[in-house]
Amino acid sequence: MPFSELQQQLDVRAAQGLLRQRRTVSTPQSPHIVVGGTPYLAFCSNDYLGLAHAPQLADALIGGVRQWGVGAGAAHLVCGHFSPHEQLEQELAAFVGKPDALLFSTGYMANLGVVQALVGRGDTVFADKLNHASLNDAMLLSRAEVQRYRHADLAHLESQLQRVTSGRKLVITDAVFSMDGDIAPLPELLALCEQYDAWLLVDDAHGFGVLGEQGRGSLSHFGLDSPRILYMATLGKAAGVFGAFVAAEAVVIETLVNAARSYVYTTATPPALSVALLESLALIRGGDARRDRLRALIARLRQGLQGLPWTPMPSDTAIQPLLVGDNQAALDLSLALRERGIWVAAIRPPTVPAGTARLRITLSAAHSAADVDKLIEALHDIAR
Repeated sequence: MPFSELQQQLDVRAAQGLLRQRRTVSTPQSPHIVVGGTPYLAFCSNDYLGLAHAPQLADALIGGVRQWGVGAGAAHLVCGHFSPHEQLEQELAAFVGKPDALLFSTGYMANLGVVQALVGRGDTVFADKLNHASLNDAMLLSRAEVQRYRHADLAHLESQLQRVTSGRKLVITDAVFSMDGDIAPLPELLALCEQYDAWLLVDDAHGFGVLGEQGRGSLSHFGLDSPRILYMATLGKAAGVFGAFVAAEAVVIETLVNAARSYVYTTATPPALSVALLESLALIRGGDARRDRLRALIARLRQGLQGLPWTPMPSDTAIQPLLVGDNQAALDLSLALRERGIWVAAIRPPTVPAGTARLRITLSAAHSAADVDKLIEALHDIAR
């Protein structure tokens, strides 16, 4: 059996500073975690509003389990679609300003399902080069023609759209780019979609709950409303629980119910999770204080990162990457922080382009100003 080849490949990864390893956390998700018996101040979670360990969500989940049990038992289209699922879909659609919504188990499955259901052979997908891996996999599996445009380069995208004169056209983009933290030019992208008769799929995994009025997401942030927009957001980041949803016109959602393979052929999420998410949605809706605190922490961190030998990337979101460049140097910086009791993940290729390894610092409303100051002081100490 070719196990030796697998080991050689792993050895090459290790030599290149690209070997990934898991770490086991033995405390609930929060800015203060314990890994391997050692306490750390963590800046690597996507729990942007600090809801993952919120007692209100825990109480709602416990109540949901008592009423609905721990599993759905079947796919949504068989007998696994429960009242909490239906209520959550309706409330999510209303919250983001769309006619209808559909729950998926994960954002990865949502992106796979939408792209595969709406485009195929003879159609074309136009994708930002820095899109999330799930969008990249979705477009390849759809069997549509793929055109990738330079990151946020509207002129490049328009030149591609101009050349395609047949079939369906779907532009896909992250709203907040998960490794850079910048926000896609959604108004301009929508204008191009209007001009060239294309759909716009917006992956708002890192904007939902944080951006826009009451945390309604990137569409609210820009004041956008168009039937051309297909909106996807995840429910395990700012929402603090698990899952994802797609919101769109009713005819699109009905199409997904019938044709999205990652929806049709999988067991529904436990209905108790939807009970917890209904409570989460209420906390997001009333969470302006959390979002204000998060914005203040972002400003504090960006000010404190000035003067370092590593470059803070341009971002106004909770994702604050510190560009290092070399893979091993990024790992070494992450380790130096860990030795000081601070956990920040080093991100390397292929997650990011070659030569752009970085620390991906993420902030949460659950962090304190003292937490942020400790990170800033540690980075300056290492730099010295």
